[in-house]
Amino acid sequence: MESKVTTRVGQECLQGLMRIWFDFERQLGRVPVIQRLERGRFTRADYRTLLLHLRQQVIEGARWITRGASSFDRDFADVRSMVIGHAREEHRDYEMLEADFVAAGGEPDEIREAQRNAGSEALHAFMMYRASQPNPVDLIGAMWIIEGLGQKMAGDWARRIDEATDGDGRYTRFMRYHGENDDAHLDKLYALIDRVCRTQRDLQSILRTARVVARLYALQLEEIDHG
Repeated sequence: MESKVTTRVGQECLQGLMRIWFDFERQLGRVPVIQRLERGRFTRADYRTLLLHLRQQVIEGARWITRGASSFDRDFADVRSMVIGHAREEHRDYEMLEADFVAAGGEPDEIREAQRNAGSEALHAFMMYRASQPNPVDLIGAMWIIEGLGQKMAGDWARRIDEATDGDGRYTRFMRYHGENDDAHLDKLYALIDRVCRTQRDLQSILRTARVVARLYALQLEEIDHG
């Protein structure tokens, strides 16, 4: 993977992002709902609750990305175009998630009327704040964590959920879709690292945002058992 990033600062950034990802995996391993999933003690009710809490992050995702795109000036017109394309691809993903919730036995109004938990509130506020800054190159760090979840974990989670709940794939379409398609999204991030990570200041900003988003995402999942 490192061969896709060619500049010295870009490679240093990629190495830092990988270290943050490994730490994020350890954080997720301590989250109760993920522990139940990994130990085969996961129920269909657990799954519905997981989707209920993930929906807010998913439905707001396109807003963060679009806001970020609008904050890039003309010197980053190519980056803005790429980010807008990404938002276009994902802005209705929440509909697939809602359909999975209903297929797993949930009521449409329940998921549509659910409020953000404390972790989702914090993640949303942080992302909107960062996306509103001029030329927010650090959003690469946020996308590394969120797209990484899809590429590295969503497919495995879908398989484990179906095994634990006697599912047939009918209500894990959202996770399977991201497990199959987020490779392409990560490839775009590799291309962007060389483009936007030019200085040590860029590097530190990208890594800091990745670290904050990883912690807030884990908090969002921790809050599932505190509701």
